[in-house]
Amino acid sequence: MTTIYIPNDTSACSVGADAVAAAVETAIERTGIDARIVRNGSRGAYALEPLLEVDSDGDRIGYACLTPTRAAALFARGLPERTAPDCVGNVDALPFLRGQRRLTFARAGLSDPLDLDAYRRARGFEGLERARAMSSAQIVDEIRRSGLRGRGGAAFPAAVKWQTVLDADAPTKYVVCNADEGDSGTFADRLLMEADPFQLIEGMLIAALATGARSGYVYLRSEYPRARDVFERALAIARRAGVVGRDARGAGLAFDIELRLGAGAYVCGEETSLLESIEGRRPLVRAKPPVPAIQGLFGAPTLINNVLTLAAATTILADGGDAYAALGVGRSRGTMPFQLAGNVARGGIVELPFGATLRTLVESFGGGSLSKRPLRAVQVGGPLGAYLPPTEWDVPLDYEAFAARGAMLGHGGVVAFDDTTDFAEQAEFAMRFCAHESCGKCTPCRIGSQRGAEVIARIRAGDAPDANVALLEDLCETMELGSLCALGGLTPMPVRSILRHFREDFSRADLAGDAPQRNPAQGTR
Repeated sequence: MTTIYIPNDTSACSVGADAVAAAVETAIERTGIDARIVRNGSRGAYALEPLLEVDSDGDRIGYACLTPTRAAALFARGLPERTAPDCVGNVDALPFLRGQRRLTFARAGLSDPLDLDAYRRARGFEGLERARAMSSAQIVDEIRRSGLRGRGGAAFPAAVKWQTVLDADAPTKYVVCNADEGDSGTFADRLLMEADPFQLIEGMLIAALATGARSGYVYLRSEYPRARDVFERALAIARRAGVVGRDARGAGLAFDIELRLGAGAYVCGEETSLLESIEGRRPLVRAKPPVPAIQGLFGAPTLINNVLTLAAATTILADGGDAYAALGVGRSRGTMPFQLAGNVARGGIVELPFGATLRTLVESFGGGSLSKRPLRAVQVGGPLGAYLPPTEWDVPLDYEAFAARGAMLGHGGVVAFDDTTDFAEQAEFAMRFCAHESCGKCTPCRIGSQRGAEVIARIRAGDAPDANVALLEDLCETMELGSLCALGGLTPMPVRSILRHFREDFSRADLAGDAPQRNPAQGTR
Protein backbone atom coordinates (compact mmCIF):
# COMPACT_ATOMS: atom_id res chain seq x y z
CA MET A 1 0.00 0.00 0.00
CA THR A 2 1.22 3.49 -0.88
CA THR A 3 1.37 6.10 1.89
CA ILE A 4 0.40 9.68 1.15
CA TYR A 5 1.56 12.29 3.65
CA ILE A 6 -0.28 15.61 4.08
CA PRO A 7 0.75 17.92 6.97
CA ASN A 8 -1.65 18.65 9.79
CA ASP A 9 0.16 21.51 11.52
CA THR A 10 -1.13 25.05 12.00
CA SER A 11 0.81 26.68 9.16
CA ALA A 12 0.03 24.03 6.55
CA CYS A 13 -3.65 24.01 7.49
CA SER A 14 -3.81 27.80 7.35
CA VAL A 15 -3.11 27.58 3.60
CA GLY A 16 -5.52 24.74 2.87
CA ALA A 17 -3.94 21.41 3.89
CA ASP A 18 -7.21 20.11 5.37
CA ALA A 19 -9.07 20.78 2.11
CA VAL A 20 -6.26 19.15 0.12
CA ALA A 21 -6.43 16.06 2.34
CA ALA A 22 -10.21 15.82 1.85
CA ALA A 23 -9.86 16.15 -1.92
CA VAL A 24 -7.18 13.46 -2.08
CA GLU A 25 -9.22 11.10 0.09
CA THR A 26 -12.19 11.48 -2.24
CA ALA A 27 -9.99 10.97 -5.32
CA ILE A 28 -8.35 7.75 -4.11
CA GLU A 29 -11.71 6.30 -3.04
CA ARG A 30 -13.21 7.08 -6.46
CA THR A 31 -10.31 5.62 -8.42
CA GLY A 32 -9.72 2.64 -6.10
CA ILE A 33 -6.04 3.44 -5.50
CA ASP A 34 -4.45 1.20 -2.85
CA ALA A 35 -3.22 4.04 -0.65
CA ARG A 36 -3.65 5.51 2.79
CA ILE A 37 -3.39 9.11 3.96
CA VAL A 38 -1.24 9.99 6.96
CA ARG A 39 -1.55 13.47 8.44
CA ASN A 40 2.05 14.08 9.36
CA GLY A 41 3.67 17.06 11.00
CA SER A 42 5.08 19.69 8.68
CA ARG A 43 8.74 19.59 7.69
CA GLY A 44 8.82 23.35 8.23
CA ALA A 45 9.47 24.23 4.57
CA TYR A 46 6.54 26.60 4.56
CA ALA A 47 7.08 28.01 1.07
CA LEU A 48 6.00 24.55 -0.21
CA GLU A 49 2.80 24.19 1.80
CA PRO A 50 0.41 22.53 1.35
CA LEU A 51 3.02 19.88 0.59
CA LEU A 52 1.89 16.36 -0.31
CA GLU A 53 4.38 13.49 -0.25
CA VAL A 54 3.93 10.10 -1.88
CA ASP A 55 6.06 7.35 -0.34
CA SER A 56 7.08 4.96 -3.08
CA ASP A 57 9.41 2.27 -1.72
CA GLY A 58 10.90 4.68 0.80
CA ASP A 59 11.48 7.43 -1.76
CA ARG A 60 9.22 10.31 -0.70
CA ILE A 61 8.25 12.44 -3.70
CA GLY A 62 6.76 15.86 -3.01
CA TYR A 63 4.04 17.89 -4.72
CA ALA A 64 4.05 21.49 -3.53
CA CYS A 65 1.69 24.44 -3.08
CA LEU A 66 -1.37 22.37 -3.88
CA THR A 67 -4.99 23.44 -4.07
CA PRO A 68 -7.80 20.89 -3.61
CA THR A 69 -8.49 20.92 -7.36
CA ARG A 70 -4.86 20.36 -8.32
CA ALA A 71 -4.46 17.71 -5.63
CA ALA A 72 -7.47 15.76 -6.86
CA ALA A 73 -6.20 16.01 -10.45
CA LEU A 74 -2.91 14.38 -9.40
CA PHE A 75 -4.78 11.17 -8.49
CA ALA A 76 -7.38 11.22 -11.27
CA ARG A 77 -5.68 8.37 -13.18
CA GLY A 78 -3.83 6.63 -10.38
CA LEU A 79 -0.74 7.61 -8.45
CA PRO A 80 0.75 10.94 -9.57
CA GLU A 81 3.64 11.04 -12.01
CA ARG A 82 6.97 12.68 -11.26
CA THR A 83 6.47 14.69 -14.43
CA ALA A 84 3.48 16.53 -12.90
CA PRO A 85 4.07 20.31 -12.79
CA ASP A 86 3.55 20.36 -9.01
CA CYS A 87 6.28 17.76 -8.41
CA VAL A 88 9.39 18.97 -6.58
CA GLY A 89 11.12 15.58 -6.53
CA ASN A 90 12.58 13.80 -3.54
CA VAL A 91 11.74 16.02 -0.57
CA ASP A 92 14.81 15.01 1.43
CA ALA A 93 16.99 16.11 -1.51
CA LEU A 94 15.56 19.64 -1.67
CA PRO A 95 18.31 22.22 -1.01
CA PHE A 96 16.25 23.87 1.75
CA LEU A 97 16.23 20.62 3.74
CA ARG A 98 19.42 18.97 2.52
CA GLY A 99 21.52 21.94 3.63
CA GLN A 100 20.36 21.72 7.24
CA ARG A 101 21.74 19.78 10.20
CA ARG A 102 18.57 18.64 11.88
CA LEU A 103 18.80 17.21 15.37
CA THR A 104 15.86 18.69 17.26
CA PHE A 105 13.70 18.58 14.13
CA ALA A 106 15.06 15.31 12.73
CA ARG A 107 11.65 13.62 12.98
CA ALA A 108 9.46 16.59 12.02
CA GLY A 109 7.24 15.74 9.09
CA LEU A 110 8.26 12.09 8.80
CA SER A 111 5.19 10.46 10.33
CA ASP A 112 1.96 10.86 12.25
CA PRO A 113 3.05 12.85 15.33
CA LEU A 114 0.70 10.77 17.52
CA ASP A 115 2.12 7.41 16.41
CA LEU A 116 4.08 6.32 19.48
CA ASP A 117 5.51 3.27 17.72
CA ALA A 118 6.79 5.46 14.86
CA TYR A 119 8.46 7.69 17.45
CA ARG A 120 10.22 4.68 18.97
CA ARG A 121 11.35 3.45 15.54
CA ALA A 122 12.89 6.86 14.85
CA ARG A 123 15.15 6.66 17.92
CA GLY A 124 12.54 8.02 20.28
CA PHE A 125 13.22 7.33 23.99
CA GLU A 126 16.86 6.38 23.37
CA GLY A 127 17.91 9.35 25.48
CA LEU A 128 15.48 8.41 28.24
CA GLU A 129 16.63 4.79 28.27
CA ARG A 130 20.22 5.92 28.67
CA ALA A 131 19.24 8.40 31.38
CA ARG A 132 17.51 5.62 33.35
CA ALA A 133 20.87 3.85 33.69
CA MET A 134 22.58 6.99 35.01
CA SER A 135 22.52 8.86 38.29
CA SER A 136 21.01 12.33 38.43
CA ALA A 137 24.48 13.83 38.72
CA GLN A 138 25.64 11.94 35.62
CA ILE A 139 22.68 13.21 33.61
CA VAL A 140 23.42 16.79 34.62
CA ASP A 141 27.08 16.27 33.76
CA GLU A 142 26.07 15.09 30.29
CA ILE A 143 24.11 18.32 29.80
CA ARG A 144 27.10 20.30 31.07
CA ARG A 145 29.49 18.59 28.65
CA SER A 146 27.15 19.33 25.75
CA GLY A 147 27.42 23.09 26.32
CA LEU A 148 23.64 23.41 25.96
CA ARG A 149 22.32 26.89 26.67
CA GLY A 150 18.69 27.88 27.03
CA ARG A 151 17.07 28.13 23.61
CA GLY A 152 14.28 30.39 24.85
CA GLY A 153 16.29 33.56 24.38
CA ALA A 154 18.40 34.19 27.49
CA ALA A 155 21.01 31.55 26.52
CA PHE A 156 21.68 30.71 30.17
CA PRO A 157 23.75 27.52 30.62
CA ALA A 158 21.20 24.75 31.01
CA ALA A 159 23.36 22.61 33.31
CA VAL A 160 23.57 25.41 35.90
CA LYS A 161 19.78 25.41 36.25
CA TRP A 162 19.60 21.62 36.33
CA GLN A 163 22.36 21.39 38.94
CA THR A 164 20.78 24.06 41.14
CA VAL A 165 17.45 22.22 41.24
CA LEU A 166 19.20 18.89 41.84
CA ASP A 167 21.15 20.35 44.76
CA ALA A 168 18.09 21.96 46.35
CA ASP A 169 16.99 20.11 49.48
CA ALA A 170 13.22 20.02 49.15
CA PRO A 171 10.51 17.31 49.22
CA THR A 172 8.78 18.71 46.13
CA LYS A 173 10.33 19.87 42.87
CA TYR A 174 8.86 20.80 39.49
CA VAL A 175 9.83 20.83 35.83
CA VAL A 176 8.10 23.61 33.89
CA CYS A 177 8.22 23.94 30.12
CA ASN A 178 7.84 27.47 28.83
CA ALA A 179 5.88 27.12 25.57
CA ASP A 180 4.49 30.66 25.66
CA GLU A 181 6.09 31.46 22.31
CA GLY A 182 5.16 35.12 21.84
CA ASP A 183 7.99 36.62 19.77
CA SER A 184 7.05 37.83 16.32
CA GLY A 185 8.39 35.57 13.60
CA THR A 186 8.90 32.55 15.88
CA PHE A 187 7.12 29.22 15.55
CA ALA A 188 9.64 26.48 16.40
CA ASP A 189 8.03 25.59 19.73
CA ARG A 190 4.63 25.27 18.08
CA LEU A 191 5.94 23.19 15.20
CA LEU A 192 7.78 20.80 17.50
CA MET A 193 4.72 20.30 19.71
CA GLU A 194 2.57 19.66 16.64
CA ALA A 195 5.06 17.54 14.69
CA ASP A 196 6.99 15.67 17.41
CA PRO A 197 5.19 16.03 20.77
CA PHE A 198 6.63 12.87 22.32
CA GLN A 199 10.09 14.44 22.11
CA LEU A 200 9.03 17.17 24.53
CA ILE A 201 7.53 14.57 26.86
CA GLU A 202 10.78 12.58 26.74
CA GLY A 203 12.83 15.72 27.43
CA MET A 204 10.73 16.53 30.50
CA LEU A 205 11.14 12.97 31.78
CA ILE A 206 14.91 13.24 31.42
CA ALA A 207 14.83 16.55 33.30
CA ALA A 208 12.76 14.92 36.04
CA LEU A 209 15.28 12.09 36.41
CA ALA A 210 18.07 14.66 36.57
CA THR A 211 16.51 16.90 39.21
CA GLY A 212 14.27 14.65 41.28
CA ALA A 213 11.07 16.39 40.18
CA ARG A 214 7.80 14.50 40.40
CA SER A 215 5.46 16.84 38.55
CA GLY A 216 5.66 18.85 35.35
CA TYR A 217 3.75 21.65 33.67
CA VAL A 218 3.71 22.81 30.08
CA TYR A 219 2.64 26.45 29.82
CA LEU A 220 1.35 26.84 26.28
CA ARG A 221 0.51 30.02 24.42
CA SER A 222 -3.29 30.29 24.30
CA GLU A 223 -3.23 31.27 20.62
CA TYR A 224 -2.04 27.75 19.67
CA PRO A 225 -5.27 25.67 19.68
CA ARG A 226 -3.93 23.00 17.31
CA ALA A 227 -0.77 22.56 19.36
CA ARG A 228 -2.95 22.22 22.45
CA ASP A 229 -5.05 19.51 20.79
CA VAL A 230 -2.04 17.52 19.53
CA PHE A 231 -0.14 17.73 22.80
CA GLU A 232 -3.15 16.82 24.95
CA ARG A 233 -3.72 13.74 22.78
CA ALA A 234 -0.01 12.87 22.95
CA LEU A 235 -0.13 13.10 26.74
CA ALA A 236 -3.15 10.80 26.87
CA ILE A 237 -1.38 8.27 24.62
CA ALA A 238 1.77 8.49 26.75
CA ARG A 239 -0.20 7.90 29.94
CA ARG A 240 -1.96 4.85 28.51
CA ALA A 241 1.42 3.48 27.43
CA GLY A 242 2.95 4.09 30.85
CA VAL A 243 5.39 6.65 29.49
CA VAL A 244 4.25 9.22 32.03
CA GLY A 245 2.32 8.62 35.22
CA ARG A 246 2.96 6.57 38.33
CA ASP A 247 5.79 4.51 36.85
CA ALA A 248 7.15 6.37 33.86
CA ARG A 249 8.82 3.95 31.41
CA GLY A 250 9.25 1.45 34.23
CA ALA A 251 11.84 3.70 35.82
CA GLY A 252 10.13 3.83 39.18
CA LEU A 253 9.59 7.51 38.45
CA ALA A 254 6.20 8.95 39.40
CA PHE A 255 6.10 11.89 37.02
CA ASP A 256 3.11 13.34 35.24
CA ILE A 257 2.65 16.42 33.07
CA GLU A 258 -0.17 18.95 33.09
CA LEU A 259 -0.88 21.36 30.24
CA ARG A 260 -1.78 24.94 31.18
CA LEU A 261 -2.84 27.67 28.75
CA GLY A 262 -1.17 31.07 28.77
CA ALA A 263 -2.86 34.23 29.99
CA GLY A 264 -2.55 35.99 26.63
CA ALA A 265 0.18 38.47 27.57
CA TYR A 266 3.64 38.68 26.04
CA VAL A 267 5.20 39.13 29.48
CA CYS A 268 3.95 35.64 30.48
CA GLY A 269 6.96 34.33 28.57
CA GLU A 270 9.15 35.72 31.38
CA GLU A 271 9.74 32.79 33.70
CA THR A 272 8.56 34.31 36.99
CA SER A 273 5.51 35.89 35.38
CA LEU A 274 4.72 32.46 33.96
CA LEU A 275 4.91 30.94 37.45
CA GLU A 276 2.52 33.55 38.81
CA SER A 277 0.08 32.68 36.02
CA ILE A 278 0.24 28.92 36.70
CA GLU A 279 -0.45 29.65 40.36
CA GLY A 280 -3.61 31.49 39.34
CA ARG A 281 -2.48 35.04 39.96
CA ARG A 282 -2.01 38.09 37.76
CA PRO A 283 1.22 37.51 35.78
CA LEU A 284 3.43 40.11 37.43
CA VAL A 285 7.19 39.67 37.23
CA ARG A 286 8.83 38.57 40.47
CA ALA A 287 11.94 40.19 41.85
CA LYS A 288 15.02 37.95 41.88
CA PRO A 289 16.58 36.55 44.04
CA PRO A 290 15.33 34.04 44.90
CA VAL A 291 15.64 32.44 41.50
CA PRO A 292 13.01 29.85 40.49
CA ALA A 293 15.55 27.03 40.73
CA ILE A 294 15.60 27.71 44.49
CA GLN A 295 12.09 28.99 45.10
CA GLY A 296 9.82 28.72 42.08
CA LEU A 297 6.40 27.18 41.48
CA PHE A 298 4.38 27.08 44.71
CA GLY A 299 7.60 28.01 46.51
CA ALA A 300 9.40 24.80 45.49
CA PRO A 301 12.63 24.40 43.48
CA THR A 302 11.63 24.58 39.81
CA LEU A 303 13.48 23.87 36.58
CA ILE A 304 12.14 26.14 33.84
CA ASN A 305 13.29 25.53 30.27
CA ASN A 306 11.66 26.23 26.96
CA VAL A 307 10.48 23.62 24.46
CA LEU A 308 13.63 23.55 22.34
CA THR A 309 15.94 23.24 25.36
CA LEU A 310 14.10 20.22 26.74
CA ALA A 311 13.88 18.68 23.28
CA ALA A 312 17.64 19.11 22.80
CA ALA A 313 18.21 17.13 26.00
CA THR A 314 16.83 14.00 24.29
CA THR A 315 19.51 14.21 21.58
CA ILE A 316 22.23 14.94 24.12
CA LEU A 317 21.38 11.91 26.26
CA ALA A 318 20.97 9.65 23.22
CA ASP A 319 24.21 10.60 21.46
CA GLY A 320 26.28 11.95 24.35
CA GLY A 321 27.20 15.46 25.40
CA ASP A 322 30.51 15.40 23.56
CA ALA A 323 28.84 14.64 20.21
CA TYR A 324 26.49 17.61 20.68
CA ALA A 325 29.34 19.90 21.75
CA ALA A 326 31.28 18.95 18.61
CA LEU A 327 28.84 21.16 16.67
CA GLY A 328 28.88 24.93 16.88
CA VAL A 329 31.47 27.57 17.73
CA GLY A 330 32.88 29.17 20.88
CA ARG A 331 30.41 28.95 23.74
CA SER A 332 27.51 28.37 21.34
CA ARG A 333 27.34 24.61 20.97
CA GLY A 334 25.02 22.30 19.11
CA THR A 335 22.35 23.42 16.67
CA MET A 336 19.73 26.17 16.66
CA PRO A 337 16.38 25.98 14.86
CA PHE A 338 16.22 29.41 13.20
CA GLN A 339 12.84 30.62 12.01
CA LEU A 340 12.68 32.61 8.78
CA ALA A 341 9.69 34.94 8.51
CA GLY A 342 8.56 38.34 7.31
CA ASN A 343 9.32 39.50 3.78
CA VAL A 344 11.25 36.41 2.75
CA ALA A 345 10.72 34.18 -0.28
CA ARG A 346 11.21 30.85 1.51
CA GLY A 347 10.12 30.96 5.12
CA GLY A 348 10.32 28.12 7.60
CA ILE A 349 12.52 26.23 10.05
CA VAL A 350 16.24 26.14 9.30
CA GLU A 351 18.20 24.13 11.88
CA LEU A 352 21.94 24.74 11.64
CA PRO A 353 24.99 24.45 13.88
CA PHE A 354 25.96 27.76 15.47
CA GLY A 355 28.54 29.58 13.38
CA ALA A 356 26.71 29.85 10.07
CA THR A 357 26.10 33.42 8.94
CA LEU A 358 22.96 35.49 8.85
CA ARG A 359 23.58 36.01 5.12
CA THR A 360 23.44 32.26 4.56
CA LEU A 361 20.11 32.12 6.36
CA VAL A 362 18.52 35.04 4.55
CA GLU A 363 19.93 34.57 1.05
CA SER A 364 20.76 30.87 0.63
CA PHE A 365 17.84 29.44 2.60
CA GLY A 366 15.41 32.36 2.54
CA GLY A 367 15.94 33.23 -1.12
CA GLY A 368 15.83 36.99 -0.55
CA SER A 369 12.63 39.01 -0.31
CA LEU A 370 9.17 37.86 -1.28
CA SER A 371 8.46 41.33 -2.66
CA LYS A 372 11.50 41.08 -4.99
CA ARG A 373 12.72 44.40 -3.59
CA PRO A 374 16.13 44.72 -1.91
CA LEU A 375 16.14 43.66 1.72
CA ARG A 376 17.09 46.57 3.94
CA ALA A 377 17.36 44.78 7.29
CA VAL A 378 16.49 41.71 9.30
CA GLN A 379 15.41 41.72 12.91
CA VAL A 380 16.85 38.83 14.87
CA GLY A 381 15.54 37.71 18.24
CA GLY A 382 11.92 38.82 18.21
CA PRO A 383 10.34 42.27 18.70
CA LEU A 384 13.05 43.22 21.20
CA GLY A 385 15.91 42.22 18.89
CA ALA A 386 18.19 44.46 16.87
CA TYR A 387 17.63 45.43 13.24
CA LEU A 388 20.72 44.50 11.23
CA PRO A 389 21.52 45.92 7.77
CA PRO A 390 23.24 43.82 5.07
CA THR A 391 26.66 45.09 6.23
CA GLU A 392 26.13 43.05 9.43
CA TRP A 393 24.91 39.84 7.81
CA ASP A 394 28.32 38.14 7.73
CA VAL A 395 28.45 37.98 11.51
CA PRO A 396 28.38 34.34 12.67
CA LEU A 397 25.21 33.12 14.34
CA ASP A 398 26.78 32.91 17.77
CA TYR A 399 25.55 34.33 21.08
CA GLU A 400 28.74 36.21 21.89
CA ALA A 401 29.31 37.51 18.35
CA PHE A 402 25.81 38.98 18.30
CA ALA A 403 26.13 40.47 21.78
CA ALA A 404 29.34 42.21 20.70
CA ARG A 405 27.30 44.03 18.04
CA GLY A 406 24.49 45.09 20.35
CA ALA A 407 22.23 42.30 19.08
CA MET A 408 20.94 38.92 20.26
CA LEU A 409 19.89 35.59 18.80
CA GLY A 410 17.02 35.22 21.23
CA HIS A 411 14.66 32.40 20.32
CA GLY A 412 16.06 32.28 16.78
CA GLY A 413 13.42 34.33 14.98
CA VAL A 414 14.62 36.12 11.84
CA VAL A 415 12.19 38.63 10.30
CA ALA A 416 13.09 40.30 6.98
CA PHE A 417 12.20 43.84 5.87
CA ASP A 418 12.68 45.36 2.42
CA ASP A 419 13.59 48.91 1.40
CA THR A 420 10.05 50.27 1.78
CA THR A 421 10.33 50.05 5.56
CA ASP A 422 10.37 53.21 7.68
CA PHE A 423 12.56 52.25 10.61
CA ALA A 424 11.67 55.34 12.62
CA GLU A 425 8.18 53.89 12.67
CA GLN A 426 9.62 50.55 13.75
CA ALA A 427 11.44 52.27 16.63
CA GLU A 428 8.21 53.85 17.79
CA PHE A 429 6.48 50.49 17.44
CA ALA A 430 9.07 48.88 19.77
CA MET A 431 8.25 51.36 22.53
CA ARG A 432 4.51 51.11 22.01
CA PHE A 433 4.75 47.31 22.04
CA CYS A 434 6.54 47.46 25.40
CA ALA A 435 3.96 49.88 26.80
CA HIS A 436 1.13 47.60 25.71
CA GLU A 437 2.69 44.39 27.04
CA SER A 438 4.25 45.68 30.27
CA CYS A 439 2.99 44.00 33.43
CA GLY A 440 3.20 47.45 35.05
CA LYS A 441 5.21 46.42 38.07
CA CYS A 442 8.32 48.54 37.48
CA THR A 443 8.49 52.22 36.54
CA PRO A 444 11.25 52.13 33.88
CA CYS A 445 9.24 49.69 31.77
CA ARG A 446 5.72 50.94 32.51
CA ILE A 447 6.39 54.69 32.18
CA GLY A 448 9.64 54.65 30.21
CA SER A 449 8.10 52.87 27.25
CA GLN A 450 5.25 55.39 27.05
CA ARG A 451 7.65 58.34 27.25
CA GLY A 452 9.87 56.62 24.67
CA ALA A 453 7.03 56.37 22.16
CA GLU A 454 6.22 60.05 22.74
CA VAL A 455 9.84 61.13 22.28
CA ILE A 456 10.19 59.16 19.04
CA ALA A 457 6.95 60.68 17.76
CA ARG A 458 8.40 64.14 18.40
CA ILE A 459 11.61 63.24 16.57
CA ARG A 460 9.65 61.96 13.60
CA ALA A 461 7.66 65.19 13.55
CA GLY A 462 10.89 67.24 13.42
CA ASP A 463 10.46 68.68 16.93
CA ALA A 464 13.96 69.50 18.31
CA PRO A 465 15.38 66.27 16.87
CA ASP A 466 18.89 66.54 18.32
CA ALA A 467 17.70 67.24 21.84
CA ASN A 468 15.06 64.54 21.66
CA VAL A 469 17.52 61.95 20.28
CA ALA A 470 19.79 62.68 23.26
CA LEU A 471 16.79 62.32 25.58
CA LEU A 472 15.86 59.04 23.89
CA GLU A 473 19.35 57.65 24.38
CA ASP A 474 19.23 58.54 28.09
CA LEU A 475 15.81 56.95 28.42
CA CYS A 476 17.06 53.76 26.76
CA GLU A 477 19.86 53.52 29.31
CA THR A 478 17.39 53.97 32.18
CA MET A 479 15.11 51.25 30.83
CA GLU A 480 17.98 48.86 30.21
CA LEU A 481 19.52 49.21 33.65
CA GLY A 482 16.42 49.80 35.76
CA SER A 483 13.76 47.43 34.46
CA LEU A 484 12.80 44.43 36.51
CA CYS A 485 12.80 41.97 33.60
CA ALA A 486 13.94 41.61 30.00
CA LEU A 487 10.83 43.23 28.48
CA GLY A 488 11.79 46.72 29.59
CA GLY A 489 15.49 45.90 29.67
CA LEU A 490 15.65 44.80 26.03
CA THR A 491 13.20 47.24 24.43
CA PRO A 492 16.08 49.72 23.91
CA MET A 493 17.89 47.17 21.69
CA PRO A 494 15.81 47.64 18.50
CA VAL A 495 15.66 51.41 19.09
CA ARG A 496 19.43 51.71 19.48
CA SER A 497 20.07 49.57 16.42
CA ILE A 498 17.86 51.88 14.37
CA LEU A 499 19.65 54.95 15.73
CA ARG A 500 22.94 53.29 14.78
CA HIS A 501 22.09 51.94 11.33
CA PHE A 502 19.03 53.84 10.09
CA ARG A 503 19.20 57.25 11.75
CA GLU A 504 18.34 58.92 8.45
CA ASP A 505 14.79 57.60 8.78
CA PHE A 506 14.19 59.93 11.72
CA SER A 507 14.72 62.94 9.46
CA ARG A 508 12.10 61.93 6.91
CA ALA A 509 9.33 64.50 6.80
CA ASP A 510 6.34 62.26 7.42
CA LEU A 511 4.00 65.23 7.74
CA ALA A 512 5.04 66.46 4.31
CA GLY A 513 4.13 63.15 2.73
CA ASP A 514 7.70 62.01 2.09
CA ALA A 515 7.43 58.74 4.01
CA PRO A 516 8.02 55.62 1.90
CA GLN A 517 5.00 53.59 0.89
CA ARG A 518 4.68 50.45 2.97
CA ASN A 519 4.69 47.16 1.15
CA PRO A 520 1.57 45.21 2.19
CA ALA A 521 3.62 41.99 2.08
CA GLN A 522 6.10 43.40 4.58
CA GLY A 523 5.43 40.64 7.07
CA THR A 524 5.14 40.32 10.82
CA ARG A 525 5.51 43.51 12.84
